[in-house]
Amino acid sequence: MSTEKNRMSRSIGVRLAAVTLGTVVLLFARGHGQERVRPDGSSRATAATAVAQPSAPVVSTRQVVASFGLPGIDRGLRNEPGGRPAAAAVAAAVRRDHDTPYVPGKVIVKFKAGREPRKIDLQRENVPVRAIDHPTHADFDVLRIDPAANPETVATALAARDDVEYAQAAYRVHAAYVPNDPYYHLQWNLPAIDLERAWDINPGAASSIIVAVIDSGIAYENVTIRFQAPGFTYNGQTFPALGIIDIPFAQAPDLGPSSRFVKPYDFIWNDNNPVDMDGHGTHVAGTIGEDTNNGVGAAGVAFNVQLMPVKVISGDWDDIFGSPNEGTDDVVAQGIRYAVDNGAKVLNMSIGRTGPPAPVVESALQYAVSKGAFVAIAAGNDYEDGNPSEAISAYAQNIKGVVAVGAVGRDLNRAPYSSTGAYLELAAPGGDYDREGVSAMILQQTYDDTFVSTYLDGPARYEAPRFDTFAYMYYEGTSMATPHVSGLAALLLQQGITTPAAIEAAMEKFATDRGAPGRDDEYGYGIISTRNTLFGLGMAR
Repeated sequence: MSTEKNRMSRSIGVRLAAVTLGTVVLLFARGHGQERVRPDGSSRATAATAVAQPSAPVVSTRQVVASFGLPGIDRGLRNEPGGRPAAAAVAAAVRRDHDTPYVPGKVIVKFKAGREPRKIDLQRENVPVRAIDHPTHADFDVLRIDPAANPETVATALAARDDVEYAQAAYRVHAAYVPNDPYYHLQWNLPAIDLERAWDINPGAASSIIVAVIDSGIAYENVTIRFQAPGFTYNGQTFPALGIIDIPFAQAPDLGPSSRFVKPYDFIWNDNNPVDMDGHGTHVAGTIGEDTNNGVGAAGVAFNVQLMPVKVISGDWDDIFGSPNEGTDDVVAQGIRYAVDNGAKVLNMSIGRTGPPAPVVESALQYAVSKGAFVAIAAGNDYEDGNPSEAISAYAQNIKGVVAVGAVGRDLNRAPYSSTGAYLELAAPGGDYDREGVSAMILQQTYDDTFVSTYLDGPARYEAPRFDTFAYMYYEGTSMATPHVSGLAALLLQQGITTPAAIEAAMEKFATDRGAPGRDDEYGYGIISTRNTLFGLGMAR
């Protein structure tokens, strides 16, 4: 087994979909140390492969040379999705809206003072009324009519009477909080968990809640960092040493103000600059807390929370630049304990590995729950590779307040890659390219990969990366599903459900059941339902 397959890595096998001039190109990043193969049979490089044969000893150097920098460049929607608009269709399916915009069998009428007719008078005039209700706290009446009658037609006829001030059908009122972010209509995943109506109850949690993103870092600051880039051999090709290079980093423009990022730490480089050199952690952070209703880009679940970047996973460039640490069990355990000790009450872990147990991580998870922190962990993407047991998320079934999260596609069926097992407890949207294409993946802002994976086009075009250029990119995986659960946990905390076990119990009780009745190994207790969970606990304002 290769060294890479023994390493801790992202649990997703993330796929980036780039649609350019009508050609779909899929780029696969590592998941559990394994690559997911493109449709054309090729694959994307992994970091371990890239530096497996260094042409010179790697010298680990990293120095902040400027604690400021230019704002990030937003290149907009990098991957134009095809297919039908999904949000409205999924919202209708999840909410079980009726085909009509009004409630059958009733008409709202205001009769002129002193001229209120009796039911029998209306019936004599061929109005299909069965009863007249006089609601409290109202200056109108509700006519109960024949359910087969068209309320709009009846209302029109009533409005023409000289004893009526107005009459109308009883039109359904939907959630008022539909954000104005221009790419929100592409985020089918948020209406799929009934988030608009949940936002009516709790608009995005509050800044008093800290969510730790335990991942590859976050694009959270404008900074220039100096690295030494040695040469390396990849796929039989020799890539030249770049020497000492200064790399620009920038905060993702749609993640909100810099003040929302608290207590950052990097366990890969052992410093307090957990900049993302991959894009995975930034994408995950966006689903949790992308700035929302700001007229820019996309939306996030709990958009008012503070975010804690905790870097425990090394990306390709961390490896090429010779980071002193990689993402291993001990590093992850440190990240968990650091986050809890510094005030995080929700931990998002879109990471994982297969293989032997990880007792050091189990102990850290127990510590987190004992300190009042809820933990969401990706359940893994290895179903199509034999569905091996997950070493990290497997602990969820035995620790109340720790949840393993599987992925569903836009059709709300389990995504083909999503791992299954007795440890799986909840499901959430993670995307499904294989069945429904690019638009069925999860959209968020992260790095424009064109400027990151510069080694993929061979030595002739190889150059230093830059981490200040962003786009709205489509990813898929249980890593993408997990932050939906973390966001809901933040909403519940804001509503006063403060113990990790109670948060888990609420999510499971009010989840939308899928698969076999009750808990099953494909969906756990079901797909999270944000509105039902908040409303079911009596938390409506």
